[in-house]
Amino acid sequence: MEIDMDMDAIDFSGYSTITNTTPSSDYDYGWNHWSPLVNWDAFTGTHDDFHHIVDSIIAQDHTPSPDYAGSNSLTEEEEEEEDAAATAAAEDDDDAKGLRLVHLLMAAAEALTKSRDLARVILVRLKELVSHAPHASNMERLAAYFTDALQGLLEGAGGAHNKHNHNHNHNHPCGPHHQNDTLAAFQLLQDMSPYVKFAHFTANQAILEAVTHERRVHIVDYDIMEGVQWASLMQAFASGPPGPHLRITALSRTGTGRRSIASVQETGRRLTAFAASLGQPFSFHQCRLDPDEAFRASSLKLVRGEALVFNCMLNLPHLGYRAPESVSSFLSGAKALKARLVTVAEEGEEEEVGPSVGGFVGRFMNSLHHYSAVFDSLEAGFPMQSRARALVECVFMGPRIAGSLGRIYRTMGEDDQRGSWGDWLAAAGFTRVSISFANHCQSKLLLGLFNDGYRVQELETNKLVLHWKSKRMLSASLWATSPHSQ
Repeated sequence: MEIDMDMDAIDFSGYSTITNTTPSSDYDYGWNHWSPLVNWDAFTGTHDDFHHIVDSIIAQDHTPSPDYAGSNSLTEEEEEEEDAAATAAAEDDDDAKGLRLVHLLMAAAEALTKSRDLARVILVRLKELVSHAPHASNMERLAAYFTDALQGLLEGAGGAHNKHNHNHNHNHPCGPHHQNDTLAAFQLLQDMSPYVKFAHFTANQAILEAVTHERRVHIVDYDIMEGVQWASLMQAFASGPPGPHLRITALSRTGTGRRSIASVQETGRRLTAFAASLGQPFSFHQCRLDPDEAFRASSLKLVRGEALVFNCMLNLPHLGYRAPESVSSFLSGAKALKARLVTVAEEGEEEEVGPSVGGFVGRFMNSLHHYSAVFDSLEAGFPMQSRARALVECVFMGPRIAGSLGRIYRTMGEDDQRGSWGDWLAAAGFTRVSISFANHCQSKLLLGLFNDGYRVQELETNKLVLHWKSKRMLSASLWATSPHSQ
């Protein structure tokens, strides 16, 4: 295990109060101006040595640094200028190395589709330059996880690739992580970033508004995981007049064995105990997906008089890869059952690329750009806690990056006609539910607790988008199955 995750050594005491810090620098290396990095016309014959090509990619000028060793009589002003120059030189070196890493990653991604031998050579070079260590630079750590993901694709090319869950890959540099690691990392992520709470709070506020005066509420959750979203909803129900009876049905997958089912059951036990401590009427059920992860509306147990809500948190850091067919069957089920409200969160990974870059390389670029912003935001949220940040990156970001690249590699050459899930819902006849003033205010209050680099944007009346600086992180949108379902 390359990252020594000694949980006892991580200081959790500082997470009770959230402070604003100065955002770290963006890693924007001209993402929309990349062109293919390798002349593939040269690979028409037999080539035994690709090293000269790799060396040309990472070639750099070795300009000697100024030698101040003989300057023993500097004034205070000159010493300050020297320190500033040294700092600027170090930053230039970091930027130059970051640029080389991006070039190598893009070259490796392109080589993966055209020359596995070249891809292997580039990945060997990348492994010499990157590091998972908590003290490594943002770009070094980000590149390390992308290198791991590309290596996994290279080794899995031509064979079956696990598309569902990368968290338990024993070959992952962080090693297999335990349930305690996951819970600790998830708590750290919630405390130091609005990344998860933004989607949960937006959905919960909309649910509260949609079920006002209802006596029974039934929420069908696509992937409940630890169930933290529903603890806050229970508290909201319990804090006012007698709230409704809350029933949650969590979907579980039959194709991944007992671990998934047992995990959902454990979440149900925790939520049941928490509801009892609040005096909140509550019941918990499971509904298994088909072996192909499809949702069948007929498998859901319904009770007359319940207000039905479907909740779909997609691609948040704690989730694994989900096949589009599985998600569409879930949302189609919501329409068939005439759900009162459908809440959807999407990670903002898909972006437009320049016309000269497309296919796997273009989508790889989107993913690299997106996660560079995620890593930048995490570093701003964990300014003095590099080991805590590394735990979050190892438990959540590494598997998410592997899942992202696995998905775009498997669908290489296919036209994604779906677009965003919002586009799919609109085309399928769902109705937009407007974001309330209270919900919008809540999101701004939430972001006020975190770093100044975050902002919220309202789109299409029914969607709130979380940005880190200029980069879209994720969105939460609200839908109904008919104009009269609210």
